[in-house]
Amino acid sequence: MASQFATVSGVRSSTNPYKILIAGGCYSGLAVAVNLLEKCDTIESPIPVEITIVDERDGFYHVIGSPLALASNSYAEKAWVNFKDIPVLQRPDVRFLHGTVSKVDCENKVATIVEQPDQAQRDEAYDFFVASTGLRRVWPVVPQSARRKEYLEEARRHIDAVANSTAPVLIVGGGAVGIEMAAELKEVQPNVKVTLAHSRAKLLSAEPLPDNVKDCALDLTEQAGVDVLLNHRLKSQTPVKNENGTEVFEVEFENGHKMIASQVVMAISRSVPSTTYLPEDALTEDRYVNVRPTLQLSSDKVANAESHFAVGDLINWSGIKRCGSAMHQGRYAGLNIHQLMLQDIQGKEPVFNELAEIPPMIGLAVGKNALSYGGEGMKHGKQVMEWFFEDDLGFRIVWDHLRLGGIKA
Repeated sequence: MASQFATVSGVRSSTNPYKILIAGGCYSGLAVAVNLLEKCDTIESPIPVEITIVDERDGFYHVIGSPLALASNSYAEKAWVNFKDIPVLQRPDVRFLHGTVSKVDCENKVATIVEQPDQAQRDEAYDFFVASTGLRRVWPVVPQSARRKEYLEEARRHIDAVANSTAPVLIVGGGAVGIEMAAELKEVQPNVKVTLAHSRAKLLSAEPLPDNVKDCALDLTEQAGVDVLLNHRLKSQTPVKNENGTEVFEVEFENGHKMIASQVVMAISRSVPSTTYLPEDALTEDRYVNVRPTLQLSSDKVANAESHFAVGDLINWSGIKRCGSAMHQGRYAGLNIHQLMLQDIQGKEPVFNELAEIPPMIGLAVGKNALSYGGEGMKHGKQVMEWFFEDDLGFRIVWDHLRLGGIKA
């Protein structure tokens, strides 16, 4: 069998390792790296690799912690960890590039990278490529800063603005992001009046979830002290001065209801896949990536599709976009890349892990409580919060699941 890695054929060594390029260093991308390294580090059959992780941020940002990071300065410090401070990946065969992938030449296995801060372009050859850049989410769903120092200032300004509010803070959008943002703000800043406005008759209206889950989300949000306005579609927000000369917003909804808000926070995600660097033939009309159950690109029009993987929120797959799914997909991609390496080295037919269809499931943190929905039905309460999120919106759970602090013997 001819090697599909003919451009770098020969005995594999530290001077001729398999080169893996990962675009995106969040949940799925880091899961690929950690799981692949574990397999390649085995004493019985070590495989030399060189892993390059490209990310527009200078660190791992715990995206699902955003609602708390934008309400608490102390948590904001915790939620972003510079890549140089992730113990398990501080090794000579792993490097991080601060920048973005602008183009992938699948036929020649070369990616073009635009590096920060000077926008210098460089070409990077690889044996395997993994797209894990996720969805591009707007402020304030996630911070927009590319460096930790700037992010902390961005978060501080937002926190100060809402903490000093004299009129209600209005959160617009009753999806998971809006619910968690409103509830965390009320939990951390109990003296601030928080109102959540949603255009539909039920919260979580865009998700394929049963009505009892959506009704429970409403109950928990109101129990957290948040005022909820359903069937309220935002029409306009006009800056005005109150009697003290402070700028506030005169808000009007399509149904005619008006209110004064000190801050208007748009929690309507409008997320789009970050996939502009990939070939058009690999994408759906909505710019998601078509993949096989093995997480390899599925298009027969893409050269070397079997060496190109996509994981996380950017793939065209069933299920609600979730952190847990992203990490699971990253693990499978890492294991499947290892199988392809064994095929190249030993001629063995690869035994792939295949992703199953994912039914609707969700974990939602709402103040001191949480709700979950999945194969075992719906659960909610403080115990569910402990199981799914603990007291830091899942940071410790994710950190340990990805083994970022180091792999225990």
